[in-house]
Amino acid sequence: MPGLGVMADADTDTAHADRPRTPAAGGGWGRIADRRARPRGESHRLTALGGLAALSLDALSSVAYGPEAIVLALVAAGSAAIRYTVPVSIAIATLLLVLVVSYRQVIAVFPDGGGAYAVAKHLLSRPVGLLAAASLVVDYVLTVAVSLAAGAASLGSVFPAVGRHLLLTALLGLVALTVLNLIGIAESARALMTPALLFVVSVVAVIAVGLTRSHPVAVIGSDISGFPATEALGAVLLLKAFASGCSALTGVEAIANGVPAFRTPRVKRAQHTEVALGVLLGVMLLGLATLIRKHDVAPRGGVTILAQLSAAAFGTGWPFYVSNLAVTIVLGLAANTSFGGLPVLMSLLARDHRLPHVFALRAERPVFRFGVAALAVLAALVLWVVGADTHRLLPVFAIGVFIGFTVSQTGLVRHWWQDRGPGWPGKLLLNGVGAAMTAVAGAVLFAAKFTEGAWLLLVIVPGLILLFDRIERYYHRIATQLRVGEVPPKPCLDADTTTVVIVPVVGVSRLSALALTAAMRMGQEIIPVAVEIEPRLTHRLARDWKVWDPGPPLTVLPSPHRSWIDPLVGFVCKHTTPDREVIVLLPRIEPRRQRHRVLHNQRVPVIAAALRARTDAIVATIVVRVD
Repeated sequence: MPGLGVMADADTDTAHADRPRTPAAGGGWGRIADRRARPRGESHRLTALGGLAALSLDALSSVAYGPEAIVLALVAAGSAAIRYTVPVSIAIATLLLVLVVSYRQVIAVFPDGGGAYAVAKHLLSRPVGLLAAASLVVDYVLTVAVSLAAGAASLGSVFPAVGRHLLLTALLGLVALTVLNLIGIAESARALMTPALLFVVSVVAVIAVGLTRSHPVAVIGSDISGFPATEALGAVLLLKAFASGCSALTGVEAIANGVPAFRTPRVKRAQHTEVALGVLLGVMLLGLATLIRKHDVAPRGGVTILAQLSAAAFGTGWPFYVSNLAVTIVLGLAANTSFGGLPVLMSLLARDHRLPHVFALRAERPVFRFGVAALAVLAALVLWVVGADTHRLLPVFAIGVFIGFTVSQTGLVRHWWQDRGPGWPGKLLLNGVGAAMTAVAGAVLFAAKFTEGAWLLLVIVPGLILLFDRIERYYHRIATQLRVGEVPPKPCLDADTTTVVIVPVVGVSRLSALALTAAMRMGQEIIPVAVEIEPRLTHRLARDWKVWDPGPPLTVLPSPHRSWIDPLVGFVCKHTTPDREVIVLLPRIEPRRQRHRVLHNQRVPVIAAALRARTDAIVATIVVRVD
């Protein structure tokens, strides 16, 4: 449905979001681009390092709770079962490898972003595309809420005063991130590079130092006496541990969703960023799992598994506090992944007429500001509902992303089957195995967490699918009524039709003179009108008008209720006939300073809205700029 209201994007990489491009086309961009002739707005886009900071913090920071989730699942079979943390982590790292390779392929085939949604849209069916979009929206919103809630809780464990105001702390963090992203994605990436680097260095240092020590330097937290076996150690428990630990994979898809945010060559930069994310995440995940097994780290009261590993490596001196503070900061900033990915996804949905077209508009920076604002509002609502309690969010946190994983892998299986290019059997097998693994992990996690809140997905996801469907059907109906796509007859001027321009005035001024001058150029009959709100002021206006004598006489409309709306609407309706086209020209003052605009034009928007809703007149405005 082209031309229905979505404004064309100025950037060539996103102007044709409906048309997938081949890897060869994307790969050649870097050879053509010249840094000295970089397109306008290119400096505000992401480098590979900036993309790692802006779009990967969710995935990188997940090592703070992914290994702990594995331990908490295994400990149900007793303390001895913790030794299986390493095999389970190896299985998760294997899935991570499959996902990284898969999303490199997604980036190459769909350089306009969208991730699972783009794959489902082009390679699978419409319902699957709506399912992928709904699951990604849920995952992005929950990523912001979980990250900020976890960051607030971590900070509260160090500063008790903060712990008493977790919701306020999380909301303040949300406001800061929102402002940062409204400024521009590249600026936010630069701001995030330092804490991201500090986090990675801290975790790697914990692993490196911890592996060289034969015994822990310090033990922190309160002892939890014994872990009685409540479940038998078997395939089901190992699957639960695998599914719980897969929470460490959330955010892996964000780079594929945010490809348009990268500098040219976008495909190459995004692929390199995806590989860097996979390497860092895999090393940290396996390293921490090895430390857990080496030191037999079990859950303790009041501390996290990662904090215990930090104390084992550094003791409780200043390196311990630095590393844990870095974890706290990055957990809060991990929400920035969603700010980089969801607005792009929403813009693609808007281009497909499945969300309001306003989400396809972006600023000069470029920033999808309406998408950023919508994400902030939804995340704030979720935080408020759960009181910034991380444990109430975790049951539904990772499930949505597994839907996206499975959809993207399945779509690529179909792509390789249809394309049958070089090496297609191996690629098909890789994506087929990946789809099976993510489907099993998602199903196990959903079943295990169903009574803890995962059942809400049975309401939220279908609700979003229904919303997308209704909006798309509405736009299709409007396109049919407007005959979009058909060649209309050539416009012609009807000689028998008179154009009447009605100009509301409140005084004799330069504003009135400019409005009347413009009206005389627009129509044959000009009718200046005033509404009698205050008889004394109306009498003065009539006297000044007579002295001025601009040509058209002033028509004064009585208003018993001292309102502009009803007299003006009635006057316009009276003059609207089949042989008369009515234009209402509203003068408007435009101050150059933003803070002064609230002092003017309070009446103009109200009058314009009433005229558009209750008359068939054309409503236009003329702007006079003032200092």
